[in-house]
Amino acid sequence: MSSPMAKRPKAETGYQTRKDDLIVITGAGGFIGGSLARYFRDKGFTRIRGVDRKPLPEWYQRVEGVECLSMDLSEKENAVRAVEGAVEVYNLAADMGGMGFIERFRVECLRSVLINTHLIEAAWRAGARRYFFSSSACAYNTELQKDPNVRALKESDAYPAMAERGYGWEKLFSEMVCQEYWAERGLETHIARFHNIYGPNGTWFGGREKAPAAICRKVIEAKHEGRNYIEIWGDGTQTRSFCYIADCVLGIDKIMHCDQLIATPVNLGSSELISIDDLVTMVEEIAGVKLERRYDLTAPRGVAGRNSDNTFIRQVLGWEPSTPLREGMRETYQWIEQQYFDRKAGKRVVQD
Repeated sequence: MSSPMAKRPKAETGYQTRKDDLIVITGAGGFIGGSLARYFRDKGFTRIRGVDRKPLPEWYQRVEGVECLSMDLSEKENAVRAVEGAVEVYNLAADMGGMGFIERFRVECLRSVLINTHLIEAAWRAGARRYFFSSSACAYNTELQKDPNVRALKESDAYPAMAERGYGWEKLFSEMVCQEYWAERGLETHIARFHNIYGPNGTWFGGREKAPAAICRKVIEAKHEGRNYIEIWGDGTQTRSFCYIADCVLGIDKIMHCDQLIATPVNLGSSELISIDDLVTMVEEIAGVKLERRYDLTAPRGVAGRNSDNTFIRQVLGWEPSTPLREGMRETYQWIEQQYFDRKAGKRVVQD
């Protein structure tokens, strides 16, 4: 007797999403999810449902016209409710942050596997046509990231598997789940490996912020509070590439609607490599200050180097993230500086 979960015909690909189709975005109370909700609203989509476990007053962005639900998607029944009637599901929900969070809270990062497991099953049962999973460059083999002068990572470098403990392994496993739901159950899935997304409306204090926002905040605090130094995690030689938020949400849209990228992980990041020391210099120049550098060699620092090889995404889409880092950092710095002033004045800011 055949199992009710046996192979089924693949869903028809090439479906043109209509403006009144229901789009569900999880993690919509956070940085990327909220930006994606705004992106689709601005494109004219009229039925968008945002889901996040944070209470509604704590959402980073509340986009007008978007249905907002506060639910913990690691609970199965909430995942089922979240995707009712969905045509497309974008899973950007995860318990994560910058390197300080990822290294210290591996169990919390690993538990995000429950979100994707429940959500993709619910999306399949609900008859959704497409499912997007936000993976991470943390899924790549750490043995290839031990030198600041790292060669850019291509998609095949995730195997042999040696992902970052906790967060990276959760992403790698969840990618595999997405691939099998396409292979066995016919749910069209799409997977992007994010490389350090940054920009306005992101986390900028509290321990979950990533390097661009953390450095901006530290320089702003030093400038306006009369300190002449900045503390840097590690020795400053670590290298990374950073992808601006506008490039990220456009890339998500392109990847989700490309038939050549079904169940196929693809890098979504900039290929502009920079050291942390040089990033600090860039922010100092934007701020018009020069600070003494104090290096905390006991702080989390992550891998020595990581960059995105964009050969594959250029080949398939004829596109890649292109916002120059200095331009994106200027926008980010100005936004965080205004947040800093607003917070000092007692106004509500992102994360409060």
